[in-house]
Amino acid sequence: MTLSNNQKRKMKTAARLYAVQALFQMEASGQTVDQVTREFEDHRLGAVYDDAEMTEGDVDTFRALMEKAVDDQAAIDQMTDRALVAKWPIARIDPTWRALFRAAGAELTLKQTPPKVVISEFVGVAEAFSADGKEPKFVNAVLDHMAREAQPEAFGG
Repeated sequence: MTLSNNQKRKMKTAARLYAVQALFQMEASGQTVDQVTREFEDHRLGAVYDDAEMTEGDVDTFRALMEKAVDDQAAIDQMTDRALVAKWPIARIDPTWRALFRAAGAELTLKQTPPKVVISEFVGVAEAFSADGKEPKFVNAVLDHMAREAQPEAFGG
């Protein structure tokens, strides 16, 4: 079966959401990247809960984000710290946003997707986790700073 470009885009979007969830789970549970990746691939990507089918995630995108986020976590966290106000180091950020910044930072440093697309996609993920609607603006500002650092050439710098 051949997938349309729209289906591929939706699967990549889902993979980003799953990567944020998996990175959050790793931090909360202490599981390894291999354990969490296997669990998500076997049980979460495209799962059905109470007759609601989850979107099938693009496995290659999911794996790439997970591997890069874990392998380069220190560098991504430092990039995130530089994007945050000095009073708010990444250690003080909610674990959900920490996971999101790690997944987005991984995609930005992979340099396979235009940074404005990465920002837009992860702001969309933030909207899914936002309780009061303020967080997506915060996420957008931090990711814009990170993108300009990771891919200055995309911003004319």
